[in-house]
Amino acid sequence: MSSIFSKIVNGDIPAFKVAEDKNHLAFLDIFPLAKGHVLVIPKKETDYIFDISSDEYLALWEFSQKVAKAMDKVISCKRIGVCVIGLEVSHAHIHLIPINTISDINFAGPKLKFSDEQMNEVAQKISSVI
Repeated sequence: MSSIFSKIVNGDIPAFKVAEDKNHLAFLDIFPLAKGHVLVIPKKETDYIFDISSDEYLALWEFSQKVAKAMDKVISCKRIGVCVIGLEVSHAHIHLIPINTISDINFAGPKLKFSDEQMNEVAQKISSVI
């Protein structure tokens, strides 16, 4: 069965896309920890990030770096935090989260909710500088 992320890649589920190339997709998390929280995925579905090939792994991090640098330009924060958990969706992914303190990256805390208009605005800001 396809993961929810594969359904996004295939266009079966909409997403607030930030960046895309032949092998990767970056989009806003719909249950964000912060405004501008981005998920970066390989388009090829693999459950566990350490099961992807070395070349694909390095390419995923390179793509993530490109997205994080763009986020840093348009989102007011001290850093773009990075996290890989891999339990909630069985499709390898990297979280890029704007943070000001270590507690801003607490997945046990409450998730935020933004309107579609706010999500589109943030996605467009980030994608405009990539």
